This record gives sequence, C-alpha cells and structure tokens, in this order.
Amino acid sequence: MSRLERKESTPRGPFPEAVDGPGMLARWIGSALDLLEAMWHNEANPPELAHGEPLDGLILTVLSQNTNDHNRDMAFERLKGRFPTWASVAEAGVEALEDAVRPAGLAPTKARRILEILETVRRDFGGYSIAPLEARGRDGVREYLTALPGVGAKTAACVLLFDMKLPAFPVDTHVGRVCRRIGFVPEKTAAEDISFLLEREVPPERYLGGHVNMIEHGRAVCRARRPLCGACPLTALCNAGRALIAAERDEEMRELQSHEDS
Repeated sequence: MSRLERKESTPRGPFPEAVDGPGMLARWIGSALDLLEAMWHNEANPPELAHGEPLDGLILTVLSQNTNDHNRDMAFERLKGRFPTWASVAEAGVEALEDAVRPAGLAPTKARRILEILETVRRDFGGYSIAPLEARGRDGVREYLTALPGVGAKTAACVLLFDMKLPAFPVDTHVGRVCRRIGFVPEKTAAEDISFLLEREVPPERYLGGHVNMIEHGRAVCRARRPLCGACPLTALCNAGRALIAAERDEEMRELQSHEDS
C-alpha cells in the first residue's frame, strides 16, 4: 500500500483553494496538464515509444537509471549491436556485457541485473520474452516486474505504459520535480507515491501525453537549476513559481524604496 493511501498528505500552503473540496485536486492537476498540452502537444500527437518486445523496453529502462537519455541510448545500441538476441546476451557473460553497456554508467551493477533478469524471464516463460505478462493486467504486470532485481516502480510503469499499452504514469526526475514544485505533493514525497497520486487523479487516456509533456517541460522550463518561471504558463497554478515571482517583486520594491530614501 502506498504511503499516500496509508496517510493523507494532500499539500496545503500558498494555493490551498486548489485542494479544498471533492475533486479539486483532480481539477488542479487537470488544469496544469491542459496548459502543458497547449505548450508541448504530446497528448494530441503521442510519441511512439513501444518496442516490438517488451523485454527490450525493460532492459532499456534499466540502462536509463542514473544516467541521461543519450548515454542510455548509446549503451542500448552497443548492446543490441554486439548481441543480436537476448539469448546471446545471457551466454556472453558479465564482463562482455559490462563493456557493452559501459556508456550508461554503473556498468558492473547494470550488467549483473540484466543477466539476473534474463535468467528469471527464461525460467518463468521458457524464453526471452515478457509479452505473455500483458494478460495479467496492470497490477499483475507491476507485481511481477517490481520483483525483478533492479526494477522499481518507475521502470515497471514505463514498461506498462510504453510497451504494453496498460495504464500507468511513470514518475522520473522531471515529472517528480514539476509535481513537487507546483505543489501537488509535499517536497519529500517519493516518486512511487507521486505516481500513485497521478494515476488516481488523472484520466488514463491522459497518462502518456501528460507524462511526456511533463518531461519536456522539466527539461526546457522547470529545470533543476534556474527554472524559467517567467516563461512558464503554469505560474498562476504553481506554488514555487508564485513564491519566486513574489520574492522578485519584493526585491524590486525594496530596491525602489532604497532609491527613494536616498
């Protein structure tokens, strides 16, 4: 059970009216998603992120942990270029696999996890495919995937959403930052709990486009350092943006007052 299920932690603060009353949090999130869609358009034009075999998406997401997309993709291309099948990866051994995935960082750890995942999948399904998992539905797939070594809630949600077309809302560093800054959740809320909240409050048909819109916004505008709040369409809905702009306004007033006094 998620911590948000165990204990209500709906945020209060500079924007309390957004979460007071039935359905208000859903409307607040929905308004933010509408503004993001007007800016990034990924709900109207959803990207095709699926792989022919969901196991490819799973391994790709494992490689993405603690690195950027460029390094992840480089490692995955090297891996697939050197080993044309997952059976050949399993037979290659850990040292060869480490070298192939080195661009993604943490190569020894990721190589061991990939080999353990492949062995578990082969044992459970008689081959190197997790496509049969889809028949178990979202909860069954999530339960199986998160029991695999190195597979957490975000990785499982990515496989569900992108590769199995099952409803899930992955929360990476960008989505988490956007949600915390806006104020949908308290600052220290875990990514898994943010995912639970979004899946509870957002219609499933908005998951894919909303997820990608948040990522694009987090990269380009709501950046980890020096966010561009002045260029953000969410400022009126955002706790952090409103606070930053108010602080800047106060500083301008202090400077103006200082000039008048002198």
